[in-house]
Amino acid sequence: MAAILRQSRSLQFTSTVRLNTGYSMPILGFGVAYGFDKPTDTHAVQTPCFALNNARRLNYIVLRRHIDTARCYRNEVEVGEAIRESGVPREDTFVTTKIDSSLHGYESTLSTVKASLSDLGLDYIDLYLIHDAGSGQELRLATYRALLEAKALGEIRSVGVSNYGVKHLEELQQAGLPPPAVNQIELHPLCQQRPIVDYCREHGIVVQAYCPIIRGRTDHPVIKELSEKYEKEPAQVLIRWSLQHGFVPLPKSSQAARIRSNAQVFDFELTDADMAALDSLDKGKAGAVSWNPVDVA
Repeated sequence: MAAILRQSRSLQFTSTVRLNTGYSMPILGFGVAYGFDKPTDTHAVQTPCFALNNARRLNYIVLRRHIDTARCYRNEVEVGEAIRESGVPREDTFVTTKIDSSLHGYESTLSTVKASLSDLGLDYIDLYLIHDAGSGQELRLATYRALLEAKALGEIRSVGVSNYGVKHLEELQQAGLPPPAVNQIELHPLCQQRPIVDYCREHGIVVQAYCPIIRGRTDHPVIKELSEKYEKEPAQVLIRWSLQHGFVPLPKSSQAARIRSNAQVFDFELTDADMAALDSLDKGKAGAVSWNPVDVA
C-alpha cells in the first residue's frame, strides 16, 4: 500500500495508466449509463440521456476525455455526437463500450463491434469489454476470441472484461488466451473484492471501479468523518480512495455540479491511517450496491 500512496502524490487530472496492450488510459473516467438500478432495466434507458446532455453543457469530454458506455445502454449514438461536438481530437478521447451476454458468440460479437463503430461514428474503439460472463464458458470464450480478432483488424485497440471473477479470468489463461487489459468491477470501501483485485494485479490487468461512490450511499460515519476532516464531499473522498489504491474509478452523475466536483480530487491526499479506516469497511460481496455478477457459472 505504501508504494501506491507515494505514487498517488504525483497524480494529476491528466494522469494515465499504461495498459498491457501498450496504450494509455486516463485514470479517471465518466460513466454515461443512467436511469436504471438493475440489469433488467437497462433497455428502458431513454436517449439522449440526461447526464450526457449535462456532459455537453459542461464540455465535460474536453476535461475528462474518458467515456464509458455499453451497447445495452443504448446511448452510443449520443456519445459519438458529444465527442464530435467537443472538438477534442479523436486521439485525445478514450472511449469504452461493452457487449453484454445476450449478444455473446463469435459472429454476433464481430457484428456487434461493427454496430458500435457505426453508432459511435468512430474508426476505432479504445477499449471493448465483455460486459458480463453470464453466457457460459463456451460463448464467453468465443466472444473474447472475436474481440481479439476485431483488435487485429484495427477496430479495437484494447480488449477487456467486466464483472469477471477469478474463475473467469483463469479460464482465459487456461484457454491460452492473452489476459484482458482491464477488468471492470463494482469496487468501493464496502465492496472491495480483494481476491479479484489481487489476481488482476498479479497478471497486469488494470482494475476499473464502477459504483465508486456507492451510488450516493455515503452516510457511513467513517466516510462522513473523513469528508469533514478534508472539507471534501463524501464522493470526492471515495474517488480519492479508489485512485490511491491504483484503481480507475468511473463515477456517474446526472447533476452538473456533481459531475464537476467528481473531477476535483487531485488537490488532497488521504493519509495511510485514513486509507486503512476506509479499507476496514469491507463487507465483501455483501456490500455490493449493483448487480455484481462475478460468481456466475
